[in-house]
Amino acid sequence: MKIWTVANQKGGVGKTTTTVSLGGILALQGKRVLLIDTDPHASLTYYFGIDSEQLEVSVYDIFARGSQMASEEILQALCPSTIENLDILPATMAIATLDRSMGHKSGMGLVLKKALAKISEHYDYAILDCPPVLGVLMVNALAASERILVPVQTEFLALKGLDRMMRTMELMQTSQSKQYNYTIIPTMYDKRTKASLEAYKSLIETYEDKVWPGVIPVDTKFRDASLSQKVPIEYCPKSRGVYAYKALLEHLLQLD
Repeated sequence: MKIWTVANQKGGVGKTTTTVSLGGILALQGKRVLLIDTDPHASLTYYFGIDSEQLEVSVYDIFARGSQMASEEILQALCPSTIENLDILPATMAIATLDRSMGHKSGMGLVLKKALAKISEHYDYAILDCPPVLGVLMVNALAASERILVPVQTEFLALKGLDRMMRTMELMQTSQSKQYNYTIIPTMYDKRTKASLEAYKSLIETYEDKVWPGVIPVDTKFRDASLSQKVPIEYCPKSRGVYAYKALLEHLLQLD
């Protein structure tokens, strides 16, 4: 099972849209895909119409029970989507308490990685949607991943958020003696605006080949897809945004 983590320490840059778009395309290509919500806001969970307040089991239980949670129990916590081969491990607000209640415990940074290893034979891909803050959840998501996808809105303030994300990965690489593979994804690109053009130029100049050479354009169809609780490729398969994510996926598959 390949594990990708979608992360950035700035909100509103397209993390959840990237997660559901890539996951939906992979599932329709016949891959078995698990989407994992590690954000207390549970945007990914709500995207699929799952009420996080009504869940008996969620990603929280993986952290609370750790190695005591068997593979069968993890699989029972998953929720199916409207697309075949696409499942969701939902989040609840309870995971917001993890830093306070468990952040001091040793080994907490590898809980998610160990849990996913127990169900790896059931999926071809797992894609993790991260919270925009550094803590137990992001540390776990980064430690579990083979490639980090960093969506960055093509505007000035988002580039500052990217700087923080890069520093976080450098610190974790040092502490874990692990080299992260990452791809920066320019999102919400509007070729009509000088801000987008300048931000994209700055990304290329600063991060060079770590930046995917394409862009994810501004596309109102993404919002409509979310409203209908469908992944973009299911709701608007011929939209420019979906075409862009297809191109991104092809690029990522070549890298791996």
